[in-house]
This record gives sequence, structure tokens and C-alpha cells, in this order.
Amino acid sequence: MPGDGDRPVDPAAWPVRKGRLRMFGFSRAQSIAFLVMIALIVICPYVLYPVFLMRILCMALFACAFNLMIGYVGLLSFGHAAFFGMGSYIAAWTMKHWHIDAVVAIALGGLTGAALGLVLGYLAIRRSGIYFAMITLALAQMVYFFCLEAPFTGGEDGIQQVPRGNLFGIFDLSNDMTMYWVVAIIFILGFLMVHRIIHSPFGQVLKGIRENEPRAISLGYRTDDYKLIAFVLSCLIAGVAGGTKALVFGIATLTDVHYATSGEVVLMTLLGGLGTVFGPIMGATVLVSMENYLAQFGAWVTVTQGVIFMVCVLAFRRGIIGEIGGYLRLAL
Repeated sequence: MPGDGDRPVDPAAWPVRKGRLRMFGFSRAQSIAFLVMIALIVICPYVLYPVFLMRILCMALFACAFNLMIGYVGLLSFGHAAFFGMGSYIAAWTMKHWHIDAVVAIALGGLTGAALGLVLGYLAIRRSGIYFAMITLALAQMVYFFCLEAPFTGGEDGIQQVPRGNLFGIFDLSNDMTMYWVVAIIFILGFLMVHRIIHSPFGQVLKGIRENEPRAISLGYRTDDYKLIAFVLSCLIAGVAGGTKALVFGIATLTDVHYATSGEVVLMTLLGGLGTVFGPIMGATVLVSMENYLAQFGAWVTVTQGVIFMVCVLAFRRGIIGEIGGYLRLAL
């Protein structure tokens, strides 16, 4: 909650050249960007491989969930893969053994992520900075070893041959295009949910806590409760992203809960732009595309990602979308 005379540090606080015309909670620039994004979602499956696009959408939703924590609450989690992965495991297991509707399986994945986030968040949320980051990493490693040893997860083999099932008993999701539209709808709903959270009165309090937590406490806000709720919501969306990914690829493995996946989502968010609406989507698109098209180089992909991360931190600290928004003086 910066004072009236403070210079705004949040891209959302930058002045917009033609005013802030609100359309469903978006500024004019954000409305245009959102419509462009929808157009690309509609057009791209007729040009690119749908499964590749579905991976981008799943990881973009995961990055949006992570951005809710680091970009708007100021808490860096090194263990967000735990919620993504557990959502993936639960959705895969229920789909394979209970043969339930795909949406129900994904919802169960999201609820699992939220429940796990409530427990782990309660243990970690009273810390901040590097202490919070290390606690989340340690707790996530506990989840990783649980998934390695638990009988229902399949150990190192994971849960394989997960059927996509159907939607409401009508639409067969084994067809890639049908599955793509379902994933696209889930992504858009998740994106709008995150956007609504950060632009609600609740979201404004979160930004105030990020900027000056002692002042928020002095104004009577129970900051730990606000941070815990934001953490649980972030874990809920991460679990939905993980559950969706499990159904798309028909598999849930230890990779989903590995700390490397937590590192990837950090890189996606930083690359796209912390605290920006569309930054995580851009970051996920760049990183997944890199993994796909540079896969032939094997381990060099990881080296390339490391180089990009260093360049981004040193030269483009606001990320791709953050730099574009800063140049145009627009909140994106």
C-alpha cells in the first residue's frame, strides 16, 4: 500500500495513454491483448499440432497460478510442482480406475492441489523471503518422495495409459481437436479467474501486502490469512493445470512433482514478466516451444534455458511483456 507520493512500481499502476476503459475488468490495452489471445487460440490448432498447443495452455495456466503468488503477493515458492503434480496424479488415477467424467477428474485434481496447499501453506506462510522459498522446496521434496513410494502412483513408472474419457457423456475426448477445445476453455476460465482475483478488492489487499506488509498490518488486515487464501487459490489452479495435462498426455509421472518442474514455472514467469497479466502466457509459450523444437539437442536445451534465464535477469528484468508494457507505457 504505497503512499500517495510514492512512485508506482507495479506495471498495473502505470498510466495508460488513452485512459483506463474497463471491459470485464481489463484496461483497453488488456482487452485488445485478450481478444488477440482468443483469436490465436482459435486459429492455431488449424496450423500447429494440437497436442503441442495443449501443453502450452496447460503450462501457461500453471504459470498464471504461480504468478498470482510471486507477482501479486511477493512470495517465491520453489515447490509449486507439488500441487501441479498431485493434481496430475489424482486426475489420472480417478480417470483410470473410476472412469468418471473428464471434468470431474480435473476438478478433483484441482481440489487436491488446494487441500495440499492449505496444509503446506499453513506451515510455510508465516515466513517470507528466502525462508518461505526453502520451506516450500523442502515440503515439495517430501511430496516427491511420497509419490515415489506410494503404491497408487506407480513409482518411477507413474500412472500410464490414462484414458481421456468423455465430456458430459457426449463428447469423445480421444479426438485431439475435441480435447483441444476443452483445454482451451479450461485455460480461459482459469486465466479469467486469476485476473479477477488480482483486480478485486481482495487482490488490492494482496498488492498492499506485497508493497508494505507492516503498514497493511497496522491498518488491521490479517495478512497471514490473506496470503494463505491466495496460496490455496494458486495451488487450486495449479492442480487444475496438472490434472488437465494428465488427461491430455495420458500419463502422470514423477517429473510432474520434480523440483525441475518448479524451476521451469519460475523461469516461465520471470521470462514473461512478473506481475503482468499476459507475461506468464508468453513465458510458457517461449519455454515450451524451445523444449519442443530444440529437443534434438538433448541436454543442451537445459543449458540454453539457463543462459536465457541469466540474460533475462540481467538485461530484461521486467520480462518480455513487462519490457513491452514499459516501452509503450501500457499495463499488460
